[in-house]
Amino acid sequence: MLIVMEHKAEPKDIDAVVAAIKAKGYLARPIPGGDRTAIGVLHNKGAVDSSFFLGLKGVKDVIPVTRPYKQVSREFHPEDTIVRVGDVPVGNGHLTIMAGPCAIESEEQALTIAEHVRRAGAHIFRGGAFKPRTSPYSFQGLEEEGLKILVKVRETTEMPVVTEAMDNETFDMVEEYADMIQIGTRNMQNFSLLKRAGRAGKPILLKRGMAATIDEWLMAAEYIFAGGNSEVILCERGIRTFVHHSRNTLDLSAVPVVRKESHLPVIVDPSHAAGRRDQVIPLSRAAVAVSAHGLMVEVHHAPEQAMSDGAQSLYPEQFERLCQQVRSIFDTFQAEENGL
Repeated sequence: MLIVMEHKAEPKDIDAVVAAIKAKGYLARPIPGGDRTAIGVLHNKGAVDSSFFLGLKGVKDVIPVTRPYKQVSREFHPEDTIVRVGDVPVGNGHLTIMAGPCAIESEEQALTIAEHVRRAGAHIFRGGAFKPRTSPYSFQGLEEEGLKILVKVRETTEMPVVTEAMDNETFDMVEEYADMIQIGTRNMQNFSLLKRAGRAGKPILLKRGMAATIDEWLMAAEYIFAGGNSEVILCERGIRTFVHHSRNTLDLSAVPVVRKESHLPVIVDPSHAAGRRDQVIPLSRAAVAVSAHGLMVEVHHAPEQAMSDGAQSLYPEQFERLCQQVRSIFDTFQAEENGL
């Protein structure tokens, strides 16, 4: 349930409503807005008596929230959320590009790629220090050494960095080094990891599970919110289907659906969806055309030598072309929205 306060409601009125919610054994979550404050009512086991709250001073309306996910829904929070990763905004009105290699292989490799993608237009550097691989014999990442290299990249290029936390045991280490923590597709419903992400002091990039419905994806985000962390970015990265012409099937229809259902930013990872270099640029253009807030793209200066996912990694000159093309698409839509 959502309690909407009057525009003229004073802080003491809001405090009184919060106290009344707590007195009934519920959790109160104030949501300041541009015009007025709303207060979410959480942890209720059944229907809540709205008439009681309508009688409190300063209350304008009481709105039931019908979605199973509460805090991530637009019913709960109608305005778009903008998440800041370092100094970089991600959300409505911005096209944020995250780029870098699938895996950090060495300091020289990471810095070389970082300089390429920064010049081309990337805002955030991505690179895996811990790599969850299908085969136990594949390269598993440099672990803490890789995290230290990411710090060097941030210091050298001034780009914030994002990398994946695979489990609770290494989460603290990743949180110490990274500006944003990725929860990968295989961990989207790792509920203990989601709860730990809810206690993190850094933004979370939550990838959709390869067989997850949109409701399941948003409920995973709800776990993070329930833990107290409201800095969440969603990432569509393709779902597993019967096709063989790409590694996964990029579900672009998910982007407008999520934007309708949730206030959270949603970006697209065309690299893991395609699994093939020649599909990445077209899918990136399509993602921006359906109003994704950003892209996460794999780039490598020598992909034939890459230790992970070289076949889907763009060459630097291809990435530069991608940035030019998606920026043009984004600017066109922004101009139309602004009536220019």
